[in-house]
Parts: sequence; structure tokens; C-alpha cells
Amino acid sequence: MKIESKSVEETLQAGRTFAATLKQGDVVCLEGDLGAGKTHFVKGMASTFGIDEATVSSPTFTLINEYKGGTLPLYHFDAYRLKSEQEALEIGTEEYLYGDGVSVIEWPSKISGLLPEDAIRVEITHQGDNSRTIHILGD
Repeated sequence: MKIESKSVEETLQAGRTFAATLKQGDVVCLEGDLGAGKTHFVKGMASTFGIDEATVSSPTFTLINEYKGGTLPLYHFDAYRLKSEQEALEIGTEEYLYGDGVSVIEWPSKISGLLPEDAIRVEITHQGDNSRTIHILGD
């Protein structure tokens, strides 16, 4: 699926629409450059699960942000700072990936050996100004 977004609101809406297709245990590999709109996409996802968008932030320095209290827990990872898959295991990544919620992982290539084969891939490409192309691969 390919979605063209021309604004922050359209990126939020794309996240909302996408999240409506997800279920417990789904893993989403989220790719995109800095400023591509990844966090806004996740904010939209969170709102579908009944989580306040305003509480969602990038997990760059925390590695994992947990959002609970909605219909499904949402676990938002940023694997960029991980040095190895072993480090990811030590912080409990597998418990999240095979747990009770939906996991969204930025920089998934850093922990590719830990990811389930049926992980859904989302690629967001910044096209300039507020335009983005969102590719959703797999289900």
C-alpha cells in the first residue's frame, strides 16, 4: 500500500488508518530519515488504540517508550543506539515483541535477527516541505 501525505494531519491519519488493521503481537518495522514523519505516524497509531497523541514522543534517548491504558499497549522502540542484538535482548526486547501489545521499531536493521518473519514494514520518505510517501509492506 502506498499513501501520499501532504501534511502532518494526513500523516497522523495514515497512522490511525494503519493501526486499525493491527492486532496484539504485531511488530511494525518503521523506516525513515530524520524528519520523515515517523513520530507523527506513531502518534496517529496511538490515538487509534485510545492513547493520547500528546504523550507520544521519539524514543531516541530512552530506547523504548511504553504507552498503556488504551485498547492495546503500544511499544515504540528506537534501536539506533543499540550496539548489538545481545544488548537488545538484555533490555527485554523479546518480551515486548512477543507480548501483549503492538511493537513499533525504528532502525529495525540493528536488531533484524530478533524480529519475527511476519513483521510489517513501513517506509516513510520525506518528499520536501510537508510531503511524504508512506509505503506499507506486508500485513
